[in-house]
Amino acid sequence: MPKVVDHEQRREELVRVVWEIISREGIEGATVRRVAEAAGISVGGLRHYFDNQRGLLSFAAEAVARSVTKRIIGHLDAELSGMRRAQLILEEMLPLDDDRRVEVDVWLACLVRSRMDESMAEQRRAGWAGERHICRLAVAFRHGLPLPTRIGQEFGDAGLEGQAMRLHVFMDGLTLQTAAYPHNFTPQAVRRMVHEELCRLGEPSAE
Repeated sequence: MPKVVDHEQRREELVRVVWEIISREGIEGATVRRVAEAAGISVGGLRHYFDNQRGLLSFAAEAVARSVTKRIIGHLDAELSGMRRAQLILEEMLPLDDDRRVEVDVWLACLVRSRMDESMAEQRRAGWAGERHICRLAVAFRHGLPLPTRIGQEFGDAGLEGQAMRLHVFMDGLTLQTAAYPHNFTPQAVRRMVHEELCRLGEPSAE
């Protein structure tokens, strides 16, 4: 009888292999042949998922987005205060543990590559829009306001939109700093900085 392959399980296994290679060796080390070798399968066996390095990088970046989104949805469904919920959804974009550190390494590597590879331009655009949406959610939770219902939906209030923009810039800077200089930041210190930034969001005023 032919062996039944659980494609979803295999996909998750390959995601981990790809992420770990990119995190350790960089994008140049993440070739289809290298992934196949690390995963213990043939190059032909990978063609169900990707067949070149461009497809491999898209596969890796999309998996990061799915992983972050899944965790954020978990926080949205939990019984939490608005401030706590805002804090937790922002933390999901930061390298606060081994798993999230690998995700951030992969995302930053793919982001850099996307500036030179036009085929990844849509992922770069979608990533930016997704991050801004998370920041808008955090601002809404912080103030106890109705949530934006779709990615790209701006606040009607210019002050709120300005807060989301500044929070987005802060989070991008903090993500880059903590990824590039991990020994300079403890998870506790990073969480404190996020909390302090949320506390600085005063009542919105039109700009």
